[in-house]
Amino acid sequence: MATDSRQTEVLYPDGTGLARAAGLLRAGELVAFPTETVYGLGGDARNDDAIAGIFRAKGRPRFNPLIVHVADIDGAAAIARLNDDARRLAEAFWPGPLTLVLARRRDARLCHRVSAGLETVAIRVPAHPVARELLRAFGGPVGAPSANPSGKVSPTRAEHVLGELGGRISAVVDAGPSTVGIESSIVALSPEPTLLRPGGLAPDAIEACLGRALRRPAPHQAGKAAPESPGQLASHYAPRAALRLNATRARPGEALLGFGPVACALNLSRRGDLAEAAANLFHALRELDRRGVARIAVSPIPDRGLGAAINDRLRRAAAPRV
Repeated sequence: MATDSRQTEVLYPDGTGLARAAGLLRAGELVAFPTETVYGLGGDARNDDAIAGIFRAKGRPRFNPLIVHVADIDGAAAIARLNDDARRLAEAFWPGPLTLVLARRRDARLCHRVSAGLETVAIRVPAHPVARELLRAFGGPVGAPSANPSGKVSPTRAEHVLGELGGRISAVVDAGPSTVGIESSIVALSPEPTLLRPGGLAPDAIEACLGRALRRPAPHQAGKAAPESPGQLASHYAPRAALRLNATRARPGEALLGFGPVACALNLSRRGDLAEAAANLFHALRELDRRGVARIAVSPIPDRGLGAAINDRLRRAAAPRV
């Protein structure tokens, strides 16, 4: 496992770089790689030491499960039981920014740390071509939370990963900025379809595919129960700066993170495009941190489509730090 005394390799997203990344994964090392949502920190999901290394590198609580990335639906079916709803969603939205929480197969060769001891497993097939090629080259399931210290702003560029985990992981595959910019939507399918985390796939698209509404539980409150899936902690995705949401203007000492045609320090989307805002969100929070901003005011974001996921991330980023 890479340590602070060893430099993290930066790999190109070509045949040579991906072969090197797959070899490192097979050796039990940690490799950060791009997905369409954010950069993930990958380790062999069948290797106890590799998965323990992910929790250690991130400082991630052991009760917080990981998402397992696979190359295709067959890879998912090898480790989880796909019911009719799961197959319908998988066929409609995989590869893509949708994670399904499914019953884990008894014969699945996964270490139990991946699921934090739960009898379920969170799975997705990423759409990024580099991620898919790496998964095919590796030939197995990869546990991969976001490649950042636990609770902090998710990385959408390789330089974000290097700035926070450099020397603590073996390599990062640099394929430029993530295009979606926020993590996958997470849906549990038992006993009924439930939206556990809004994300890069709009809830109404999921509901249209299923032909019925998703159950939407109250946000998880840290300390009350262990989360059912990744991304449910109350305080998460947080920059160093304090956040004030739904602000129409900045107060003294604040920088305004804008949306739409407003005067501001940084704008998520001047034209009010939610997809553009999602893609820019985490990088903008990091940039304001880099500028030394202590307090960030955030313009109102419409709570529809991808706006639901943006607002979810902002609420968690603004929550009291734990």
